[in-house]
Amino acid sequence: MSDTEFDVIIVGGSYSGLAAAMALGRALRKVLIIDSGTPCNRQTPHSHNFITQDGKTPESISELATRQVMAYPTIHFLDGLVIDGKKLNNTFEIHTKNGEYFKAARLVFATGIYDIMPDIKGFSECWGISVLHCPYCHGYEVRSKVTGILGNGDFGFEFSQLISNWTDDLTLYTNGTSTLSEDETHFLKSRDIKIVETKISAFEHNEGYINYIQFADGSTMAVDALYARLPFKQHCTVPEALGCALDDMGYIAIDGMQKTSVGGVYACGDNTTKIRTVANAVAMGTKTGMMLNKEYVLQNF
Repeated sequence: MSDTEFDVIIVGGSYSGLAAAMALGRALRKVLIIDSGTPCNRQTPHSHNFITQDGKTPESISELATRQVMAYPTIHFLDGLVIDGKKLNNTFEIHTKNGEYFKAARLVFATGIYDIMPDIKGFSECWGISVLHCPYCHGYEVRSKVTGILGNGDFGFEFSQLISNWTDDLTLYTNGTSTLSEDETHFLKSRDIKIVETKISAFEHNEGYINYIQFADGSTMAVDALYARLPFKQHCTVPEALGCALDDMGYIAIDGMQKTSVGGVYACGDNTTKIRTVANAVAMGTKTGMMLNKEYVLQNF
């Protein structure tokens, strides 16, 4: 790429990054999107709860969004992995794995998060297909089916209540000794929500669709879908290297304008919030582009 200086560099070219780019392109900003091509929902067969796109594949949504964004002549796209960043006076310098360097007055990180899979055979193969993170994204498709929750403690209790909205056949798998209180245990059982404490050894599946859970004691239980909330880490460590603060949960801390704790650096999408939906990522990206451009205009007026 011959151009090396931009108004804005967006790190991450999935839904949130593309939405930010469109807002900035329409504001006549010279933008570079750098994307490594590894979205967190790449295994998910279909995306839901995003009006006008409901039921489409994540790939088809992304492809259409990219075509529409790249129709703006001031927007540029680079396939690459950002590995470092530096603050240089009034600009930022971004480095890619291929040794390329680019500069911009503003940065947007739309880099998502990296889910840390549990040590259960078959889990990662099912993640996003029949092992699900969000009932609002996928609950309708598995409504009334034999459903499980992998969880314990406060999360297991609270999520069991939520998921009971979609099915009457629900089991909480604590994968070891339950840490629910006696009152919580009694409450769930009184609602016909089963609790299984046996350690899980594997998910037997067919191309990502669970058939049954295999337990350490050799027993099995059939299940059609299972919900889990995984620990995570930031997909990109460059924001932290630049000094961007993380909140108590590990997300990039932002204010109401999508600004991080470092001046000139913005963040949007899954790296900033536990609400992991395509619609929310797009909304946050659009807001980021608008707020960034407004700041840019006012500071240079």
